[in-house]
Amino acid sequence: MAHTKILLREDVDDLGARGETVRVRAGYARNYLLPRKLAVEATAGNVKQIQRERAVLLKKEATERATADAQSEQMGSLVLNFERKSGEQGALYGSVTSMDIAEALKDKGYEIDRHRIQLREPLKRTGDFTVPLRLHREVTVDLQVKISSEGQVIVGHMTPEQELELTKNRESDTAEESLE
Repeated sequence: MAHTKILLREDVDDLGARGETVRVRAGYARNYLLPRKLAVEATAGNVKQIQRERAVLLKKEATERATADAQSEQMGSLVLNFERKSGEQGALYGSVTSMDIAEALKDKGYEIDRHRIQLREPLKRTGDFTVPLRLHREVTVDLQVKISSEGQVIVGHMTPEQELELTKNRESDTAEESLE
């Protein structure tokens, strides 16, 4: 397998930080990293250019970190509430995904990419959950997500109390008919 050396222009998960020289498979570099402008080939000219840009990159990194810290302070006490249809046992019909969470954050005034929400799998039960949100490589905030059931329970189309009331009404109707 052919490998190539590249310079990272942006932080790439599980690969390296901005400005590092890494060795990757040629296909990964050619098909993913280079077209998305996440990296450049590690030629002598590119290495010198990255070294000149390093001071600018460090300032950019510091401002991104400060912005992420400020945003994490604001989001620390944020609670996102979702109402979904659910069954008797609390299982949702559907789920709450990272896209739903990103939309709720957008409604509250936060512009967050859904890929920064580290949700392993969609939430499929009612209850309170903690969802990690990676604002920066070094800054992660835990979002509180509360999923509650909508007004009515769909399974059986009635709550247990409603079923009990219906049973009592049927018994009283049957008793009245037998008296007649």
